[in-house]
Amino acid sequence: MLKAVLFDLDGTLLNRDASLLLFIKKQYKRFNHWVSHLPMEKYITRFIELDKRGYVWKDKVYRQLIDEFAITGLTWEELLQDYISQFHYSCVPFPNLISTLEKLKDYNLVVGMITNGKGQFQLDNIKALGIENYFETIVISEWEGMKKPKPQIFQKTLKNLNVLPSESIYVGDHPENDIQASQNVGMKAVWKRNNQWENVKADFIVEDLKEIPLILDELRK
Repeated sequence: MLKAVLFDLDGTLLNRDASLLLFIKKQYKRFNHWVSHLPMEKYITRFIELDKRGYVWKDKVYRQLIDEFAITGLTWEELLQDYISQFHYSCVPFPNLISTLEKLKDYNLVVGMITNGKGQFQLDNIKALGIENYFETIVISEWEGMKKPKPQIFQKTLKNLNVLPSESIYVGDHPENDIQASQNVGMKAVWKRNNQWENVKADFIVEDLKEIPLILDELRK
């Protein structure tokens, strides 16, 4: 019997690509006095390349940008602090985020989240999306001292929700950290399609969050 739905954050609920692009444009304008010798598009393109879809923390990204573009009068620490304090103002949700979470209430399920990343930074982004109160538990890797795809972080979250893996599904976009990892602990996995990967071996595949209730209907038959 299905009792719980767990979600990833970045690339699943938060449109990180769109959020990052919006943030970088704002940052370029905020620091224009120091980066005006660079075309905005060059700053944006190189930031995105160095970021590697969020898998490189921004201290390294900003150190590289400062060196490569010979930015003076501005430190990488200042740029990093700007990222930490300002990113959540640029958070863009995927379509149908709130309406999908609202619908889950009708299924009498417990809802949780597991996300890799820095603790307060990720929590600020979750709050910016207005979704914090939809989740019974939010588990963030930095605060747990472990991250996906480690099975322990899934087991900890399931224990928080007092459900078994076989009673739960996990929705995420990363083939290894989300899909394979959740299946390895005995959960069913829903892949939110991401054009970066193909041939992901998930139990279900969705293009849009609004398809999640349809999967729940199927599982509850």
